[in-house]
Amino acid sequence: MSVTILAIESSCDDTSAAVVKDAKILANLIADQQIHELWGGVVPELASRAHQQNILPVVDLAMQKAGILKEEIGAVAFTRGPGLIGSLLVGVSFAKAFALALNVPLIEVNHMQAHILAHFIDNKPSFPFLCLTVSGGHTQIVLVKDFLQMEVVGETLDDAAGEAFDKSAKMLGLPYPGGPLIDKYAKEGNAEKFFFPEPQIAELDFSFSGFKTSVMYFLQKETKKNLKFIEENLNDLCASIQKIIIDILLKKLEKAAKKYGVHEIALAGGVSANSELRRRFEELGTKNNWKAHIPKFEYCTDNAAMIAMAAHYKFLKGEFTSQNTEPLARYQL
Repeated sequence: MSVTILAIESSCDDTSAAVVKDAKILANLIADQQIHELWGGVVPELASRAHQQNILPVVDLAMQKAGILKEEIGAVAFTRGPGLIGSLLVGVSFAKAFALALNVPLIEVNHMQAHILAHFIDNKPSFPFLCLTVSGGHTQIVLVKDFLQMEVVGETLDDAAGEAFDKSAKMLGLPYPGGPLIDKYAKEGNAEKFFFPEPQIAELDFSFSGFKTSVMYFLQKETKKNLKFIEENLNDLCASIQKIIIDILLKKLEKAAKKYGVHEIALAGGVSANSELRRRFEELGTKNNWKAHIPKFEYCTDNAAMIAMAAHYKFLKGEFTSQNTEPLARYQL
């Protein structure tokens, strides 16, 4: 069945709109919010206000780029959650009003499910496969059995890997968002210079709160002895911190792949933009003779193309939602 879907993503601080027709992305536009850099992190109230300013022009430009008229839209999709409730509310309200005006179906999408289905924009992993989904708010290992059939087999018990990157960067005095800066400085550093303990968590779950605490205590101890310790060792600190976080992630993924007997692995979420994680993830696949899948960089961070792709498969299954749908800050996969 041929259908054109408009998709909206507004779970955090990026306002994004995409158009998909028959599983082909025709447009994918994102408006980010620079204001949060001033505060060292995303301010929910400021984020929701910025979404209100951005959503109309972003949707309009996406439709122009796709070369479609509103009358050609056969369904409207949106991120229902998880995310910041104020940000989600803007996207959900817009999508509901737009669908109501056009008298077309609504499709709600789980943000984490969409990250996984971003692999099908330019790629075709074979089922079943395991996906390591890593972002600022989530860290999960998901057994993907079909487009809409997924099982979380491991997840963080506290903080996410993306938060570990950003909070470590803040302790190093780096501006927000700090994760990409750790990636940048680590390229010039020695990853074996400093040691941080790995959490001993059973099975396939993760924990990063203890890791963040160990980094904090280490930096406090060393800066008492030398006020310029961080400045003099920034590259090595970034490389060492990055190495341990990636070690934690990939050891669990390898353990999960062997446990479930899968031969294809995937990487998704904002942290999958980290160059060292991408390199070592591909190395892991080569070592075990597994197919390793990573979306293009533009589909790793929050974007509406992944929402559109998830909506495409939900449309084919007839999985629509009602005008009574409300956003969910927490939305289980």
